[in-house]
Amino acid sequence: MSNLAVLPIIIPLISAIILIFFNTKIKVSRLLTQIFSLIGLGLSGYITWQVIENGSIILETGDWIAPYGIILVVDSLAAVLVFTTNIISVAGAFYAPHAGLGEKENYYFYPFYFFLITGVSGAFITGDLFNLFVFFEVLLMASYALIVLGGGKVQLRESVKYLLINLFSSMLFVTAIAFLYGVVGTVNMAQIAQRVQEVDQQGILTTIGILLFFVFATKAAVFPLYYWLPNSYIVPNPLVSALFGALLTKVGVYALIRVFTLIFIHDIDLTHDIFIWVAGLSMIFGVIGALSTNNIKLIVAYNIIPAVGYILMGIGIFNQEAFSGSIYYLIQDMIVKAALFLLIGIIAYVAGTSDLRKMNGLIHHYPILGWLLFISAFVLAGIPPFSGFIGKVLLLEGAFRNDQIILAIIGLLTSLLILYSIIKIFVRGFWGDKQAMEGIEKKPIKGMIAPVIFLLLLTVIMGVGAEFFYPIADSIAAYLLEPEIYIDSVLKE
Repeated sequence: MSNLAVLPIIIPLISAIILIFFNTKIKVSRLLTQIFSLIGLGLSGYITWQVIENGSIILETGDWIAPYGIILVVDSLAAVLVFTTNIISVAGAFYAPHAGLGEKENYYFYPFYFFLITGVSGAFITGDLFNLFVFFEVLLMASYALIVLGGGKVQLRESVKYLLINLFSSMLFVTAIAFLYGVVGTVNMAQIAQRVQEVDQQGILTTIGILLFFVFATKAAVFPLYYWLPNSYIVPNPLVSALFGALLTKVGVYALIRVFTLIFIHDIDLTHDIFIWVAGLSMIFGVIGALSTNNIKLIVAYNIIPAVGYILMGIGIFNQEAFSGSIYYLIQDMIVKAALFLLIGIIAYVAGTSDLRKMNGLIHHYPILGWLLFISAFVLAGIPPFSGFIGKVLLLEGAFRNDQIILAIIGLLTSLLILYSIIKIFVRGFWGDKQAMEGIEKKPIKGMIAPVIFLLLLTVIMGVGAEFFYPIADSIAAYLLEPEIYIDSVLKE
């Protein structure tokens, strides 16, 4: 049973290697990508069920007993995130043949697609900090290749910025790991968590914790470290943008959750106050960015930032209700962001522009696009009965319980502004006279729209079926608040 832990890493890795040999056979690559994605989804779903039913799956590779070897830990949080990653992978695999990739498919697009999934899954599952760094680098190297495919001037400019920022944060990451190893003598996260409670160097540990916060906050694109994200995420193909928006920042968020609920909990008054401030400012400045532009792709990209703010809000509040809200919101936001980037890509394709000022009357040719966007706006803003509402209600309940009234008010106001930022695309781009669309050829979108419907349907199910999903999020929250459970399961104490 323990060998199941490595499958979410091995399956996409083998898939990527196989697809290298079919690089010039595009139709075969597309079919294999869809098959491999479905296999990954089925296996990750089975693993998630096993973890929820029977508890964490721990793999001690090479039979090296923890904490001496490489440890893979599929606990409830990791399992759910890996499953969500594979859901997005399947949607992307079926969107890809219609994504207008063109010659990009000949430049190892599909192998890099699966290398990215490998890195993301590995980051969620690894049980030590150094391998977290390694899997970060795997997903980043794949993302470097995906962002530069096409070779346009804007792409090259943004890819250089993206590369430099991530190289700098990776350098700080490995430096922080070295400092932490020097203090506690291990990189295994369970043993680090155990030893930080024993060593008498709390000041140094707090400094290392803040350094790691800076590293992960950069990768998660929170205030004030989000400046690199918006333009970098809109220059590649919409499918690549969807993968980036749904997965890459969420790996940074996951690292923050894992490290600051397991390891750096010795000075909560300092570290988690930082989370409160960063969460509030991320919401404010992220939504300001979304409101300040008429580029529909940038509107969605900027809306990544307040979403990360909502998730960090739960870490800062640090009670079970807020944590449940963060987990619920994290999962549904991964799905809805993927759907939104794909949807906006379709809208820009049929309109021939991403400038909202040049769009009008699209509803007459593409009514389904308009209503899917309308639903997406409600999901993103947290309007009942959609999934975003469940997460935000739990976060607000946790905020009021801890007397974080100002943060709760910021969260409520931000939700309204997020709704406005997406609805203005619907109002300005889709409403209008039918004459505005006369003479414009209607483009086929059938193959492109199905993955978007699939993803949005899942967010609706997570909303109306909250009675089923909430206990899972709540149990993960309770688990995160008891780090001894993780420590004991890995070290077998």
